[in-house]
Amino acid sequence: MSTTIEQPYIYRRRELVEPDWTRFPGWRDVSTTQWEDAQWQRVNCVKNIAQLRAVMGDLLEDRFYADLERDQNERATMSMLIPPQMVNTIVPATEGPMPSAGAAFTDAFYADPVRLYMLPVFSDRRTDWPSHPFATRDSLHEHDMWAVEGLTHRYPTKVLAEMLPTCPQYCGHCTRMDLVGNSTPQFTKLKLAGKPVDRYAAMLDYLQRTPGVRDVVVSGGDVANMPWKNLEGFLDKLLEVETIRDIRLATKALMGLPQHWLQGDVVEGVARISAKARERGVSVAIHTHVNNVQSVTPLVAKAATAMLDAGLRNVRNQGVLMRGVNDTPEQLLDLCFALQDEAMITPYYFYMCDMIPFSEHWRLSLKEAQELQHAIMGYLPGFATPRIVCDVPFVGKRWVHQVESYDTERGMSYWRKHYRTSIEAGDEQALSREYVYHDPIYTLSRAGQDWWRDHTDIHAVHEAALVGAGASRAASAADLA
Repeated sequence: MSTTIEQPYIYRRRELVEPDWTRFPGWRDVSTTQWEDAQWQRVNCVKNIAQLRAVMGDLLEDRFYADLERDQNERATMSMLIPPQMVNTIVPATEGPMPSAGAAFTDAFYADPVRLYMLPVFSDRRTDWPSHPFATRDSLHEHDMWAVEGLTHRYPTKVLAEMLPTCPQYCGHCTRMDLVGNSTPQFTKLKLAGKPVDRYAAMLDYLQRTPGVRDVVVSGGDVANMPWKNLEGFLDKLLEVETIRDIRLATKALMGLPQHWLQGDVVEGVARISAKARERGVSVAIHTHVNNVQSVTPLVAKAATAMLDAGLRNVRNQGVLMRGVNDTPEQLLDLCFALQDEAMITPYYFYMCDMIPFSEHWRLSLKEAQELQHAIMGYLPGFATPRIVCDVPFVGKRWVHQVESYDTERGMSYWRKHYRTSIEAGDEQALSREYVYHDPIYTLSRAGQDWWRDHTDIHAVHEAALVGAGASRAASAADLA
């Protein structure tokens, strides 16, 4: 006799489905062979409004394109770049008929969670508080902590190696928008000055001279944009550094361009690196970035499985909490179960969206993040229950419940830490100081919003964001201070 208990969330296993890309007029004649070819995917990325029109045909109304163009001209921190694989997960029509062309499809396109963060439009953004008064281009101060160009030494035993400033896809909320991608009409990007070979050599030299570092996140940008022979050459040398015990390859392309990770030379190269790492007792894993269950398709699962079969220790997911994308327990749990059950990808972290300019419409309050962490507990296995973290400037990752104190009226949370970053060697107060993180102002009570209005010249904040957008990183930090 079975007993049915009503639960807030009902688990059901869902078979992964690759959406039919031929539903889009521009891809009506694209074969499976073409679709599964990494080079075809790269060549046919959507980079501008004209290319989006060519794919969509008569599906989308002009109001969407006008909205998108205004955002690209006035707000976008990232230029447009979306592989066909990702476009195909927008309004996927896998659980029902596709909305008809015109108003119905346009409304569905506007509401789609993948569209919301990959193709932001002007009407998505806040008009009351377009940017938080304390938003900055390099919100985590990673570049201030460069030990050598591109190598951020932020934590005592871990470093981040920014290998290159490009990705196969550009996310609207990118925390490294100061460096990654092309400049936009409002944002001039920082440029890496050194030649890649010289920067990589300097990184390796620093790691040889700094035995306290045991963990390297190899990122960028996205390592999928490095020619494999170049990435493998760097990893080979990294594995020769005796103190390194963990290597994590950061690539959203495992989801956005899984075809890359299914190429024969890449799979064979990962197998060589994995074998060498096992001989040395080093763990090598991939960390990817999936934000919504629609993005988990059979090709993504195939790529993750190929990496595990090639010998990687693990494939883990680090998502970003965003309003309308994954801000309900159902959305988070559906995503985590699809990753864990169908794709062999371990749910690992969900970060609160960082305080970069014009990101307020995506950001959640700390209270909302705490409620989400509470709501998803108990459903997934413990090892696959993601931790929701706040990446506090000058502090680093903290579980959302590790806050020291929280002024919910003003949306100001206070945090402490127990280690110094690389720029605080002589700071005697670093371990006793309270560091502040700010909620989006529009989520506050009327009294809280009034407090910020009384203490902030909103027009000046907006103008500073616009002026700082086009300047160098140092000038922007001064403008927004």
